Amino acid sequence: MAEKKEVVETSEAQIAVHWGEEAYYEPSAEFIAQANMTDSGIYERFSLDNFPNCFKEYADLLDWYEYWDTILDTSDAPCWKWFVGGKVNASYNCVDRHLAKHKNKTAIHFVPELEEEKTEHVTFQELYVRVNEMAALLQDFCGLKAGDRVTLHLPMTPDLPVTMLACARLGVIHSQVFGGFSGKSCADRIVDSGSNVLITADSYYRGGKLIDHKEKADTAVAEAKKAGQTVDKVLVWQRYPGKNSTPTPMVEGLDYFTNDVLKNYYGKIVEPVRMPAEAPLFLMYTSGTTGKPKGCQHGTGGYLAYVTGTSKFVQDIHPEDVYWCMADIGWITGHSYIVYGPLALAASTVIYEGIPTYPDAGRCWRIAQDLDVNIFHTAPTAIRALRKVGPDEPAKYNYKFKHMTTVGEPIEPEVWKWYYNVVGRGEAAIVDTWWQTETGGFLCSTIPALKAMKPGSAGPGMPGIHPVIYDDEGKELPAGAGKAGNICIRNPWPGGFQTIWGDRDRFVSTYYERYCRDKNSKNWEDWPYLTGDAAVEAEDGYFRILGRIDDVINVSGHRLGTKELESAALVVQEVAEAAVVPVKHDIKGIEPDLYVALKPGIEGSDEIAAKISKAIVDEIGAIARPRKVWIVPDMPKTRSGKIMRRVLGAISNKGDVGDTMTLANPEVVEEITKMVQN
Repeated sequence: MAEKKEVVETSEAQIAVHWGEEAYYEPSAEFIAQANMTDSGIYERFSLDNFPNCFKEYADLLDWYEYWDTILDTSDAPCWKWFVGGKVNASYNCVDRHLAKHKNKTAIHFVPELEEEKTEHVTFQELYVRVNEMAALLQDFCGLKAGDRVTLHLPMTPDLPVTMLACARLGVIHSQVFGGFSGKSCADRIVDSGSNVLITADSYYRGGKLIDHKEKADTAVAEAKKAGQTVDKVLVWQRYPGKNSTPTPMVEGLDYFTNDVLKNYYGKIVEPVRMPAEAPLFLMYTSGTTGKPKGCQHGTGGYLAYVTGTSKFVQDIHPEDVYWCMADIGWITGHSYIVYGPLALAASTVIYEGIPTYPDAGRCWRIAQDLDVNIFHTAPTAIRALRKVGPDEPAKYNYKFKHMTTVGEPIEPEVWKWYYNVVGRGEAAIVDTWWQTETGGFLCSTIPALKAMKPGSAGPGMPGIHPVIYDDEGKELPAGAGKAGNICIRNPWPGGFQTIWGDRDRFVSTYYERYCRDKNSKNWEDWPYLTGDAAVEAEDGYFRILGRIDDVINVSGHRLGTKELESAALVVQEVAEAAVVPVKHDIKGIEPDLYVALKPGIEGSDEIAAKISKAIVDEIGAIARPRKVWIVPDMPKTRSGKIMRRVLGAISNKGDVGDTMTLANPEVVEEITKMVQN
């Protein structure tokens, strides 16, 4: 036992950190001159000394029917309530209040996947009309009222934000399920939320194919019924109004074409319901690979204030900007930073129906050129894919981004530099944001005119967000310690979710119990929020996120972050994507397997595999040498483009890969399995 202890460098909650910090990149003078936030005093104003009153600054960006009497109510800790006593409506703040100045301005640019179809430009006036008519339908035809839940299973068309905003107008709690999810996944969420109305679509385009989406609704209704939840009405938006685009028939007495029923509500105006600030606005289910999905319940006033403030100051959104967040509204990024944040600021937000590489790798940059997009927001997954299939494409198009965001997972420095130099042409400010479904909005990020960018680093805590890194015993790891641990947030913030729908105990045990100092306390200081992510804090106070605590490989007592290994592999010029998975080993306990996909036109070889292995040893050390470098034709991916490391791990460990039919490319799993297991 003593001998083993000598090998262990770090505690279970810590991860040894081997890389050097990257150099700073400064924002341009041109960007700073037009920025929404150039006052460095914001960090002082949002210090813990001024908490929670500092968040009045964000709330004052909204129009309130009644002002609040309590900024933060901690009486039911840790279920925090923000702006209690205040009355507000999210739909009013995203639509009605802009009509006086901006009614003829585009609110939504809808870009269909097929290039031969015209882009649809929905003005704020048109959005107002459509949201009101849909709200009238939901109220009258479906009998929905404030506090009711409705499940949405909609693809990326304007019908989705119209439906969300119509729900918000009535105070109806919407629960949007990512369009790529199965009917069974949709049913799970219908049952958990207690919805008796499902709003879906007949079809949508994906990779040039018209996908039958209606069949999922039939499965969802049947599966929900088996679990005891009856769906009374299914509203079906048609991709082409008046035309049938799906072979799946409508069910009489249950299914209704939304566009047909809407004709009965032409010109109807529905007064926005004055909602208590702490009333739930929506549920967003986290899709864990195991266990029941968690319905994150987000409140109205706090959430809307937080996404509006962060959109204004971090993404630098002005009303005259054309802003494109290339996420899916089915995820929290789309809720916060396609719909609610940008529309609350009267920006023009772009909704693109399809995949970023259809019909070719230049598609994104053509859209950017055609719409004169000047703020671009996407995930490292998409950036890596575009770098892989079209590294030289951006140079062919005439667009100019002032600002670019990266979100969703840590971005490797090599990929960041391509994004900055090639996509942003060395001119755009980049913010690398870190946050979660549960947090509603950004937790760590640079404010682009105030703090320098650093590749691979999310930057400092947001104004008003005070992160801390703890080890397993709750001991604080100081900045510059060279060790990583569990990143937590010391204080509540308005964007944070209120609870897990219907399961307060799970909410407390999952997010607050571990580092709670006193379970009976009503003092927020006793309830640090556990994010479940691993991170390291540099001397300058910038945080580098290593992914989930679970994404850590313990090799002979050395805890290595998978993201660190993948970043090292991407230093090799030929590598486009990398994924590390743990493999059981009799002596070491675990050793890493490394899967890589190469850039187009490059053939895999033993020499390239050896070069990649050497790069990992050079960057991190011999302890991190992979058991094997597998060069694969493509990574198994979800339909939102995330690499399914779980599947690769099952292949390496000769385990069950599970159901792969929901993947974007299930055929590649068989190919990799043959390669690895033969």
